[in-house]
Amino acid sequence: MYDEYRARYLRAREDTISKLPDPLLCQILSHLPTKDAFSTSVLSHRWKTVCLSVPNLDLDSSEFPDYDTFVTFIDKLLAFSRKENSVLYKVKLSLRKEDENDQYCVTRWIDSVANPKLNHLDVECLLVNRKFLEVVPQSLYIQCDTLVYLRLHRVSFGELKSVSLPCLKTMRLEHNVYASDASLELLISSCLVLEDLSVVRMVPDNVKVLRVRSQTLTSLHVDYLYGEGDGFVDVFEREGSGVFIDAPRLKYLKFEDDLSDVKVITNSVSLEKVNVAFVFGENDFSHVIDLPKRNMVSNFFNSISGVKEMKISLYTMEDDPSSEKAANVRLSSVPPCLLSSLEFVKIKRFNGGPVDMEVARYFLENTQVLKKLVLDFKCSAFEQGFYMLRDLIALPRRSSSCQILLC
Repeated sequence: MYDEYRARYLRAREDTISKLPDPLLCQILSHLPTKDAFSTSVLSHRWKTVCLSVPNLDLDSSEFPDYDTFVTFIDKLLAFSRKENSVLYKVKLSLRKEDENDQYCVTRWIDSVANPKLNHLDVECLLVNRKFLEVVPQSLYIQCDTLVYLRLHRVSFGELKSVSLPCLKTMRLEHNVYASDASLELLISSCLVLEDLSVVRMVPDNVKVLRVRSQTLTSLHVDYLYGEGDGFVDVFEREGSGVFIDAPRLKYLKFEDDLSDVKVITNSVSLEKVNVAFVFGENDFSHVIDLPKRNMVSNFFNSISGVKEMKISLYTMEDDPSSEKAANVRLSSVPPCLLSSLEFVKIKRFNGGPVDMEVARYFLENTQVLKKLVLDFKCSAFEQGFYMLRDLIALPRRSSSCQILLC
């Protein structure tokens, strides 16, 4: 009795949905993962046509029996879209090539979906060796007038001459190789309404100095690391490398760069939150881009005036922990943000050693409006942690309302 009732219910439900017009069905299916949407194609020829017209494409090569099947499926889908003059608004592709014999397809796929109505493009090429990176076609930079979100992971950028992405607000560039410093700078600066930018670099990526110039940028993440899937990188020239940031509306900065020789930020009047994790080495106390010779640590922190919240790797404050000279350089001046605006500080990888305590003391003694000092506690013994907390509480504080928290 139950089975008969259930079958009758399903038939009635199917009939109701089937009466909906094709555009509405496409809209409904667009909220499903592509794989689930295409499972409806077994219902009838009409459903197959409908799911082929869905304006979203979200596929992962790991969901297919092999890479060739994945390529064939997407090629057929894109061919159907061209034949029917249908438009894709959102495309997300994740692929993992197993070896050098796998088909080259990313370039033609991006070229195929680049259109004046594309809104969202996310292409991720996992663990592809740099020898086999595919090039982003020029059509992406000149045919995507409505593109708002762009993420490109593990691809190659040719030399850029012209970029027109008038609506792009979010851009994620991860583990890519670029034609030159100037080419990457042009890509960033040509996005005239860009608000959120993430640049995760790898060694080597053909970029000596990363220049981020934007009048609209409010959030920036910069990371620099050794590349994935390339084996050991035996040549890395640190000298002359750097990061230059000129973004007057920037509010949130996450900076994880152990490799660049110099780090410079200007026009940081709007900056509110900073998350820094980089090591200033011996070469950081030399000439910097467009600035006179001065201490790199002092320059960086003096440039981020107005910051209210700071998360910092302890190693950022160290040069050589055994060097008294390094300590003197580090503590020789007080950045303006410590005197006027900094309310929250979190020090990561804190273990209570002499250098750790010196850094904590520095913030407590110099930060005028500090409300919380949070220490990312790395201590194996509870007893040691107890005595460390006791010593921290005993430290003099410039801000009477400051709390010290261990986490």
